Amino acid sequence: MSQTCDVVVLLSGTGSNLQALIDSTRTGDSPARIAAVISNRSDAYGLQRARDAGIDTRSLDHKAFEGREAFDAALIELIDAFNPKLVVLAGFMRILSAGFVRHYQGRLLNIHPSLLPKYKGLHTHQRALEAGDTEHGCSVHFVTEELDGGPLVVQAVVPVESADSAQTLAQRVHTQEHRIYPLAVRWFAEERLILGEQGALLDGQLLAASGHLIRT
Repeated sequence: MSQTCDVVVLLSGTGSNLQALIDSTRTGDSPARIAAVISNRSDAYGLQRARDAGIDTRSLDHKAFEGREAFDAALIELIDAFNPKLVVLAGFMRILSAGFVRHYQGRLLNIHPSLLPKYKGLHTHQRALEAGDTEHGCSVHFVTEELDGGPLVVQAVVPVESADSAQTLAQRVHTQEHRIYPLAVRWFAEERLILGEQGALLDGQLLAASGHLIRT
C-alpha cells in the first residue's frame, strides 16, 4: 500500500460500528482513514462520535427529497466531494437505489447481524432464537442491488446459549461486528480484498460463499 485509503461512513444511529472503525484506524499502522461520516439523521449519535474524533460530518435529510433516487443522487454528490476509495454502511437505515449501488460497485461494504444468507432484513436475533438455531453471528459483504445479498467477505460465528434472549445474543454479536468490520476495511485498504466477477477475492483467491469464517 503506497497511500492512504480514504473511507466515507454512512450511518443513521448510534454508530457503535463507526467507533470500532475509528479505534482501528488510530493504531498508527492503519492504511485506512475515515475522511467523513454522513447521516440521514442530523440527531444521530454517530455524528457526535465522529466530531469527537475530529472527523468531518455531514447530514442529509432524506425527507427533504421527492424520492429515493433524488436523495441518492444528492448523497452521491456529497460522498464524492471527499473522493473516497471505499464507502462503508454502518447502520445506514435506507434501502439504496440501483443507481447508487452501481456507482460504488466494488467499493461499498455493509455489515449485517446474521450469518447471511440467513435472516436478511430486521429482527435477526429474535428470528434465530425462534428457529432454534445453535449458531448465529454477523456478516460483512459487498453491496449489490439485492438487499443483504452481495458476496460475503467475512463472517463471525457466535454460539447460541440456552438462556439467550434476543438482547444477550445481540450483545455478543455486536462484539464480533466490532471485530470483523475493521478487519474487512483493513483488507480493502491494503488492496488485499477486491470484488471480482465471480465474487469476493482475498489475496487473489476467491472466497467461499460464506466468506472468511471466524469461529468465536
